[in-house]
Amino acid sequence: MHYFIGMPEWRHPGWYAHRPDSPLSVYAKHFNSIEGNSTFYALPSEKSVAAWRESVPAHFRFCFKFPRDISHEAQLRHCGADLRVFFDRLAPLADKMGILWLQMGPQFTPQHLPELARFLSQLPPDFRYGIEVRHDGFFRKDDTEARFNRLLADRGINRVMFDTRKLFAHPAHDDASREALKKKPRFPLHVLATGESPLVRFISPMDLTLAHQALAQWADKVCEWINEGRTPYLFFHTPDLLEAPQLARWFTTLLAERDPRLTPLSLWPLPPAQDSLSLF
Repeated sequence: MHYFIGMPEWRHPGWYAHRPDSPLSVYAKHFNSIEGNSTFYALPSEKSVAAWRESVPAHFRFCFKFPRDISHEAQLRHCGADLRVFFDRLAPLADKMGILWLQMGPQFTPQHLPELARFLSQLPPDFRYGIEVRHDGFFRKDDTEARFNRLLADRGINRVMFDTRKLFAHPAHDDASREALKKKPRFPLHVLATGESPLVRFISPMDLTLAHQALAQWADKVCEWINEGRTPYLFFHTPDLLEAPQLARWFTTLLAERDPRLTPLSLWPLPPAQDSLSLF
């Protein structure tokens, strides 16, 4: 029985009492996965990949995004060369790979399902994959969405769930919240597992107490998935990310209340709750 949990970054300066030489090494003592957003913008150097490998324990899993050149610019078409470069660059991390996932833009619509099917057929079979969609045509609970979900289920591809319900239900007026409300997607939350590793991205309002009900719902669902033999991945966000580790701490507490076998993981517990600057 296992699950993976992490943040969307490992360098946040507010998480460390003193800036460490290797923040990834410190991060990996407390979390067993990372939402690797940086590969969306640019591939890491070979030196960086080698350093990342040495910075984390064997059980740690990286979940990298496919580059935007593939997902947004090429729209999944004619990108075989870019795919090879992506996989070649990350090859040293193959045994530490969690889910490689596509974050598609709003230009990717249900009309592009044939392109998605062709793209998925090109992917190496040795990894787990996910896809996050941001067009309202995928959220109508109609035949079109059913075809999309069947395509993913048939290929074992995980549909990424991004839960922004509480963020939009409790809009705040600080700068970080306003920016999050502007940039984060606002679509209905459809909770389903189309693959063996459901991937959840959860963003809380700045006031974490407003997220507790939603966290409890996710704890119930994660326990259900684990009992089905699945391995969920969960990544926790707040508008400025400062309190995201506390959000994850709450979640693991809720899991333990439901099934004591789920905690502690080898990396838990986090240090006692204190000022955010001394979390690590």
